[in-house]
Amino acid sequence: MKFPVPHDVRAQVIPGTEGWERMYPYQYQFVTDDAERNAYEKEAFWFYDGLHYPEPLYPFDTIWDEAWYLALSQYNNRIFMVPPVRGVDHRMINGYVYISPVPVKDGDEIGSRVPHFMERAGHYYKNWDDLEAKWKHKMEATIRELEKLELPRLPDMEELNVVIDALGESKGFHLLKAYDDLINLGIKCWQYHFEFLNLGYAAYVFFLDFVQKLFPSIPPQRVTQMISGIDVIMYQPDEELKKLARRAIELGVDQLVTSSKEWTDVEKALKADAKGTEWLVSLSLAKEPWFNVSTGTGWFHHDRSWNDEMNVPLVGIQTYIEKLREGASIDRPTDKVIAERDRITAEYRDLIQDEADRKQFDELLGCAKTVFPYVENHLFYVEHWFHSVFWNKMREVAAILKEHGVLADVEDVWLLRRDEIKQALWDVVTAWATGVKPRGTATWPKEIEWRKGVMEKFQQWSPPPAIGTAPEVIQEPFTIVLWGVTNKSLADWAAVQEVGDPETITELKGFGGSPGIVEGKARVCRTVSEVGQLEEGEILVAPTTSPSWAPAFAKIGACVTDVGGVMSHAAIVCREYGMPAVVGTGHATKVIRSGMMLRVDGSTGAVSIQR
Repeated sequence: MKFPVPHDVRAQVIPGTEGWERMYPYQYQFVTDDAERNAYEKEAFWFYDGLHYPEPLYPFDTIWDEAWYLALSQYNNRIFMVPPVRGVDHRMINGYVYISPVPVKDGDEIGSRVPHFMERAGHYYKNWDDLEAKWKHKMEATIRELEKLELPRLPDMEELNVVIDALGESKGFHLLKAYDDLINLGIKCWQYHFEFLNLGYAAYVFFLDFVQKLFPSIPPQRVTQMISGIDVIMYQPDEELKKLARRAIELGVDQLVTSSKEWTDVEKALKADAKGTEWLVSLSLAKEPWFNVSTGTGWFHHDRSWNDEMNVPLVGIQTYIEKLREGASIDRPTDKVIAERDRITAEYRDLIQDEADRKQFDELLGCAKTVFPYVENHLFYVEHWFHSVFWNKMREVAAILKEHGVLADVEDVWLLRRDEIKQALWDVVTAWATGVKPRGTATWPKEIEWRKGVMEKFQQWSPPPAIGTAPEVIQEPFTIVLWGVTNKSLADWAAVQEVGDPETITELKGFGGSPGIVEGKARVCRTVSEVGQLEEGEILVAPTTSPSWAPAFAKIGACVTDVGGVMSHAAIVCREYGMPAVVGTGHATKVIRSGMMLRVDGSTGAVSIQR
């Protein structure tokens, strides 16, 4: 199975974007001037990481890709010594990220890595609860350090205490240091991010592999059901919205809370009412830390937190109030999910004849259920809480650059790389120290305007789902369970891509993320701002989903996504709600339009479109 050659795609420069490469780190480029690297790039298989990046990356936003490029790879390849795979290599074309797992090809080397992996990963599995508790302490300490970080303004004259106390340091020095501290806290956060993550996925992969060897025909989603019914921190923001909905009805202020879609109007009405003021106290208690959840995935600077975009949680609260008024349940059907989980587990366990196999089944399942919650829990601490604070700290940096004429607008900062911002700050600080105008006032505004045009053109480009030659069999487990990339899915994506007229497509294929069959009307939502349009029982069609979309799952009948495997967020949440999900279709949001009638089969991974 062949896809476009990486260097051929790279060479297809969009008119008006010539020179775009300078917007990103040089190591992200496909090259032709280095024979060894060029040969490696041609032989590798690269797929578009639409799971994390459904849109092109702004130059600064690349920081989180840099961070996981390093962290995932080091934990796989240098710390835990995962036997069959090293790290994940990254490249970029027109602002879109392509990744390629780097396999260990030598069988002897794989064998030599096994005992190291067993010793190191085994230590974490045996001491998981204690180590995870330490992890939470580390993460909360890192977030608090970030929250306390001060980015000083540059005064016309330093305070007298600089002299009296012989401080020997200026505000300029502390501004430069604070920016370094800000970036380093971000990188450290992502070091912690991957300390446990791949082990969490690995525990599931080990269990899946074992069960599939015992039962070759078992669907993967049946195995995932055996570890469903979990309670994770990432669900807590949504639980807080439910509590606030119930509290509004209890206090009799639900009419005020649902009186407008604009939070400022609702807040004003509540402040004028005694019971409304009481409800606002409950809201205030919920906001820290739970409203630090992002309105998106948290990967992009424009993914503001609920604290910054109060209209988003307001819609969620209003959704739950409406359902409560109707007498409907707003709770996840956890008891039902657990009962089905236990039934399926017992059914397959009873079929195991060998006592040793049964014992291993119990051990692997127990390990998977212990470690799996981290897969969702870490999202709140990293992509949501930390990132939400981080983005706003960067806006403080941008405000300083704007004060000194380097930026025309605070939001322009995202068009600079993190190293370019450091350079611009040095320019500002040295100009301040010297008493002259920063050179960046003439350099950066012009460059930023050009980059804005480039980003607009990038957003109009459709990245191919994969480039290079796919291996005969894709075996890397994380690629399969998280991104949903298999030889079959690639063939399905390629088949759709080759159809000249998308209007003729009547079926899409993906992964059965959660079993069941539902027929209903499609609602295409590309961002959280569109989720409020969902009607009861509709089928959500999205590029991917994020925790901020949680209230949607109380309304919908099923979910279909462009990207993701059986361990993606949409698949996990749908299993917890006991509703069908088909993930990793590749093209759902491009082919399906709101209002179309769909049949979603979460067991087979088929989505039928009525035209």
